[in-house]
Amino acid sequence: MFQIIPLAIIQSILLSGGQVLMKFGLTAAGDFSWSWRYFGALFLNWQFACCGLCYAAASILWMYIIKNFPLSMAYPMVSISYVFGMFAAMIFFHEEIPLTRWIGVFLIMSGCILVVK
Repeated sequence: MFQIIPLAIIQSILLSGGQVLMKFGLTAAGDFSWSWRYFGALFLNWQFACCGLCYAAASILWMYIIKNFPLSMAYPMVSISYVFGMFAAMIFFHEEIPLTRWIGVFLIMSGCILVVK
């Protein structure tokens, strides 16, 4: 069952990459407003479009994962994306991560290992 781990990592990277691209796209679109102009600018933004491609690829991989592995094992693996999301926050957005979040990441990773056993 350890064959799910590389698939879950790829799927989590795609999900986290989608989140990063969404944040970049939203930032580039300017101040949020419920207007056609805002959403038009957003949907013409390449980062926002690539965000959708990441989500589409992650969804296709997710379909393969839940088709071939027990859902009770596969679903907790999605939490690996939290780990990649935190690293992305540090690298791309220069956020400072407190010790409590690092402990949380360790617990998430430990839980994922226990789930696959």
